[in-house]
Amino acid sequence: MKIVVRGTNWIGDAVMQIPALRELRRVFPAAHITLHTRSWARGIFEDADFLNEILTFERTESKIKDALAQTKILRERKFDAAVLFPNSFESALIAKLASIPKRFGYAKDARGFLLTDAVKIPEWKTARHEVFYYLNLVAEVEKKILGAETVLARAPTIDLEVSGDRQTQARRILTQNGVDTSRKTVALGVGSTNSRAKRWSAQSYAELNDRLQNESNADVILVGATDELKVSNEVYERSKNKPIILTGKTDLAEAMAILSQVDLLVSNDMGLAHVASAVGTKTLVIFGPTNPLTTQPLNSEIIYKNVECSPCMLRDCPIDHRCMTWISAAEVYEKSKLILAAK
Repeated sequence: MKIVVRGTNWIGDAVMQIPALRELRRVFPAAHITLHTRSWARGIFEDADFLNEILTFERTESKIKDALAQTKILRERKFDAAVLFPNSFESALIAKLASIPKRFGYAKDARGFLLTDAVKIPEWKTARHEVFYYLNLVAEVEKKILGAETVLARAPTIDLEVSGDRQTQARRILTQNGVDTSRKTVALGVGSTNSRAKRWSAQSYAELNDRLQNESNADVILVGATDELKVSNEVYERSKNKPIILTGKTDLAEAMAILSQVDLLVSNDMGLAHVASAVGTKTLVIFGPTNPLTTQPLNSEIIYKNVECSPCMLRDCPIDHRCMTWISAAEVYEKSKLILAAK
């Protein structure tokens, strides 16, 4: 059996679909499973033992040309079933035009008629962790094809492998950039590509950096994408003891491997927090406008002030940003110190 899975569109969501992908492999052990996803996601899944193939694509200025190109590729592969994690109309249309016989997805975005098995949005969607949303879809696949119901009875498994070669390269990158690997290394994820409201202040990160270096004798690195370099530079300028900036200097695969080698990541609610937790790194996430109930990285710890207006899910705060400003650098440092000591 040949199954194609349309992957999600954000780094955090890509990691949160891992338990569902692992369950898909478990219930279809002999199937050829292909992940059809954006090119950046290869950096996350290239060592994944639950996939046979990663089929990537990029966006262009023409959505029609993109859809036709993807349709042609999928039709030529002659897949037996498609599992569509995104809720988009486009993903269902491509699967339909590619003549994939079984098409599973949630009945959203007016696309139900394009699916052979349109799954109702669960009533608990906003009350349970996002991993269960993807697991629920795989549970429907298991039920419809195999007549079994085992997927939702198992605890989610989020872990990801990083090969030995990638770990070695990560240590080389750290050393070349001045990190003393004999000391504790703490990564700070100070940005957020899709929301300014999710960012703890640069001044607070600078104060945290100084305490980590002075009081915990740790090396501190800043990580993130190129478009987060501006805020990383601001943290650097405000710091008395300068952190090492790796923001924008690595691709996602390298960042993932680097995170597997550090002792702790402290970050905003961002994709790399999910990545760090998945590779087994201790992770502390500062939550503000988003909902930790549904999107906290599995196996992570969080700091969150339950103010009256949070979670608002807004990209910019219209008032005083109290969900973040009420979190002090001293509080985050004390939590970080305890995590480092326990490790």
